[in-house]
Amino acid sequence: MSRINYDLHDLQAFVAVAERNSFRQAAADLFLSQPALSRRIDKLEDALGVRLFARTTRRVQLTNVGQAFLVNVRDALNGLEDAVLGVADLAAHRTGTVTFACVPSAVWHFLPDVLKRFSAQFPKIRVRVHDESAQDVLNLVLAGEADFGISFTGAENPEIHFQPIYVESYVLAMRHDHPLARRKKLSWKETVDERYISVAKSSGNRSVLDAALSGVEKHPWISCEINHVSGVLALVASGLGVAAVPGLSILPAQQNTVVGVPLVNPAVKRTLGLISKHRHAMPPASRTLFDMLIASLEKQRRAT
Repeated sequence: MSRINYDLHDLQAFVAVAERNSFRQAAADLFLSQPALSRRIDKLEDALGVRLFARTTRRVQLTNVGQAFLVNVRDALNGLEDAVLGVADLAAHRTGTVTFACVPSAVWHFLPDVLKRFSAQFPKIRVRVHDESAQDVLNLVLAGEADFGISFTGAENPEIHFQPIYVESYVLAMRHDHPLARRKKLSWKETVDERYISVAKSSGNRSVLDAALSGVEKHPWISCEINHVSGVLALVASGLGVAAVPGLSILPAQQNTVVGVPLVNPAVKRTLGLISKHRHAMPPASRTLFDMLIASLEKQRRAT
């Protein structure tokens, strides 16, 4: 495809002539000489390969192609002006909205400190967080409804840039008074006779577990299925059974009731990452929060 050789000034010159039907008046408004203005219009017409104006010694009139082009150019210039004003407003007043998505466990473990600092620095910027399942987080980023996400899916998607931030192990969640609660680790074989609670087969967590246990001779028997890990842990806390869950899903507020013991043979892990869409330019506010998250996570890794 050949490069179209014109610039913003050529488009502004075209709109000025079209609105005034006069090279002389348009040149005066743009503080140009008439020959300079004519050269800009000639350059634009040559680049497009069409005539935009029908010119006589007495009048200047848009051609049919020129009339259609004027509508598109006005829309483009208005959109550009809105974009420039939006960036200027962000820079001057720090207003706007940041929208991102994340799996629920990340809300507690990775966001509070960063969001506190971000809100203190940019008090007029609203933050909208979609706390959803991993697949929903990925879908929101792909659809452009979230500028970035925190999830453990997306690494294999060619449209997604996946930046690993944390590797977590699966644990056996049980009530604190369960006979196995004081163990340092547990093999899957030692737990097959337990009454298991699990997320549904449609869950990303279930997919991770099923893939990891595909070579295990005897699988745990699942007595109850529920859609979300939060529901699984509520049933565990009630004493209904045990559950294999990501370690981060057990929140500090639950640790007086529910404990997690690492599972081995095989050990099951998942990698959480910051995900963003390739070739998607984040708004300035979203990019700022994204960079703050990266810096915070790097600091945490160095500390450990």
